[in-house]
Amino acid sequence: MTSPGVSRTVSLVAGVVLTAMVGLYAAQVVEPLAARVLAPPLLAHPQTQVPGTVTQTTASGEPAPDRSLLDTYCVTCHNERVKTAGLMLDTIDLSQVGVNAELLEQVTRKLRKGQMPPAGRPRPTPATIDAFATSLETALDRAAEASPDPGRVALHRLNRLEYVNAIRDLLALEIDGTALLPADTSGFGFDNNADVLSVTPALMARYLSAATKISRLAIPSPTIRPASQVFRASEFARQDVRRGEDLPFGTVGGFAFRHVFPLDGEYVFTIRLQRNRVGGTIRGIDDAHQVELRLDRALLARFDVGGEFQGSDPGILIAIPEEDVDAQRLHTYRLTADDHLELRATIQAGTHLVAVAFTDRAVLTEMVPVRPRSIQSSTFSDDAGHPGIGTLEIAGPYAGTAPKDTASLRQIFTCRPATVRDEAECARQILGTLARRAYRRPVTRSDVDPLLDLYTLGRTGGSFEAGIERALEALLVSPKFLLRIEPRPPGATPGTVYRLGDVELASRLSFFLWSSIPDDELLDLAERGRLSEPTVLEAQVRRMRADPRAVAFLRNFADQWLITRNMLLAEPDPRLFPDFDDTLREAFLQETQLFIESQVREDRSVFDLLRADYTYLNERLAGHYGIPNVYGSHFRRVRLPNDRRHGLLGHASVLTVTSYAHRTSVVLRGKWVLETLLGAPPPPPPPTVPPLEDNDRRQPTSLRERMEQHRDNPVCASCHARMDPLGFALEHFDATGRWREDDGGAAIDAVVTLPDGTHLDSPAAFRDALSSDEFVRTVAEKLLTYALGRGLEYYDAPAVRQLLRDAAPDYRWSSFVLGIVKSVPFQMRRVAEEITR
Repeated sequence: MTSPGVSRTVSLVAGVVLTAMVGLYAAQVVEPLAARVLAPPLLAHPQTQVPGTVTQTTASGEPAPDRSLLDTYCVTCHNERVKTAGLMLDTIDLSQVGVNAELLEQVTRKLRKGQMPPAGRPRPTPATIDAFATSLETALDRAAEASPDPGRVALHRLNRLEYVNAIRDLLALEIDGTALLPADTSGFGFDNNADVLSVTPALMARYLSAATKISRLAIPSPTIRPASQVFRASEFARQDVRRGEDLPFGTVGGFAFRHVFPLDGEYVFTIRLQRNRVGGTIRGIDDAHQVELRLDRALLARFDVGGEFQGSDPGILIAIPEEDVDAQRLHTYRLTADDHLELRATIQAGTHLVAVAFTDRAVLTEMVPVRPRSIQSSTFSDDAGHPGIGTLEIAGPYAGTAPKDTASLRQIFTCRPATVRDEAECARQILGTLARRAYRRPVTRSDVDPLLDLYTLGRTGGSFEAGIERALEALLVSPKFLLRIEPRPPGATPGTVYRLGDVELASRLSFFLWSSIPDDELLDLAERGRLSEPTVLEAQVRRMRADPRAVAFLRNFADQWLITRNMLLAEPDPRLFPDFDDTLREAFLQETQLFIESQVREDRSVFDLLRADYTYLNERLAGHYGIPNVYGSHFRRVRLPNDRRHGLLGHASVLTVTSYAHRTSVVLRGKWVLETLLGAPPPPPPPTVPPLEDNDRRQPTSLRERMEQHRDNPVCASCHARMDPLGFALEHFDATGRWREDDGGAAIDAVVTLPDGTHLDSPAAFRDALSSDEFVRTVAEKLLTYALGRGLEYYDAPAVRQLLRDAAPDYRWSSFVLGIVKSVPFQMRRVAEEITR
């Protein structure tokens, strides 16, 4: 137990920490954001080019871009008199592109994406647009090279995933971040965006609580009291198949998870089977079944359950007469048949894999597929079918003792004092090592001495380990750990652009590729000033991409970019899609995650995201797709039998999150393609737009026919002309990604014509149309946004173009990653402007 004096001390330290964090946040986040908001808009350069004069040159002596395209097609609306959208292109001096970079980057982007000139107005030829945009971009790139602007990332709090990964790498301890910290807000599509990672008193309280729990798990104390934790299986998942790779072959149902046992001692495992919602009786125990409990894949216990009484339980719906003894016994049995599924066992401290499942070897061959419980429609009052594991409760430790050796203890205790006299020096070594890795930089006495003071408080009246635990708790709430701080060089004035030091570069690199802290090799190179050497940096990028920790980058980036993490919230209508359940939901996610991982690991072209002829399937997902000869619950690479599902556009995860619960949505799918794949999000709809009418089953019409009626509204037509064809091209896939030929009896027509006249009559033609420069540019921009932890601004456009030039013509993932790491915005930083009051 912690003494009141120590508690008061830690509370005082927490108050100081919170004050420091609020001060840092205000100085490095609030004021720069305010400066950005309050700054006057950039104005066009006042000089006007006189028609008929000689060709102008830029400051570098190169010919200025020819402005004839602007004068012919743009200045009619965007001039000093009309000022459409606030733009005055007639006054732009193209020999001074650096002065007008923000406006000119907007011009090139609109031209490249075909958004300007607007529909119905005269338009230049594609070749003319490309020539002008290229010359303008070249001039902008020269100006950026002469005067780079890398932007500035706000003070960056570790998000929940980064915090969990940092604890894992710092303390060799796996924690459940969702139980300790709230979810993070997203900005520009990603939850590692520094501008939205705020620090509040409520969040600080959660960090304090988490630090207490984590320090006690990492350095166990015999004073830890017994506690219980309940793990639940989804009641909407099938339990007649093997439920994952962590469960043994030959098992069905159940679930597996990793659990931290804090002490060596006895723990009680209590298994409960799934029950009906009506009456609370156990399902599926007419026949005998076996349940296995395993720890780290080794068998702990096997239980027999069921088969003693057969028949429906009348007590679910009616009161049973007292004289009906058989019915009373049957009813009692269906309430208590799993009471004996309990085990008390001695477990060593540490993180262990716990698994519980059925192993009905005698009856597996007689089983028939069981339709899972519908999410909304069932009352769950059926006694028949196969039973399901409902919960597993773990209680303990009882008679616990502190372990002598765990992965966390080995990671933390880099020395052991031989005598009391040696303790202070050993504590300094331990805390110095922890602080160096946690703070991600070399540490000084001013970093370590406050931790030693807390160690002394914990050591007073306690053990050496208790003192280290107390200091560790404070370290985990330090702003030096929770915030990614990039100090400015001494004497740097506001607006100064400077190159990051190697130590700061190491943190940017590790949080980009690992979503975690640098390891010792990376930090050692940074401290010696060698990380920024081009050959060393490139070697480290290759090493880090090959490390298993890079899976966090692959999945975290892809799940957010593609919004497939929204699969966790998708609830297709069970009346229309009765086969959808949590098992299928998990399969949708697993397919896309494995696919993205293979793309990056094999260093394929980003175009293969759209055109790859393979995917990852198990039996359940293959059945959903109508692909034969795939058996078992494990995922394997499968070459697709036709081109319908090539690439991401054939993945059920993408198709489901871009649909409504009861039908597909060409608007949601078209908007997803525009925003996610082409980087051209449409504006939000007007508030007065009426909803789309549902299909009339008496006279069914296709979604296309109803959308055409909806588009008759001229307010809607302009945006829908861009979105709808992209959505209609995917209309052969229903709201759960299953291929179909009709929609409620109305034939599907997925042949579309794009606004530029391109005719698309097949999934392959659609993918070819999307495999464009705009798609590659969007991938680069999304990846750079994720890597920097901030939204992109106009001054990042030259870096994106350089990234694309370096990655061409193959556009492989390795080229993108290395190009980002070498880029100006990744390796440099601008000092924030001061606010004058």
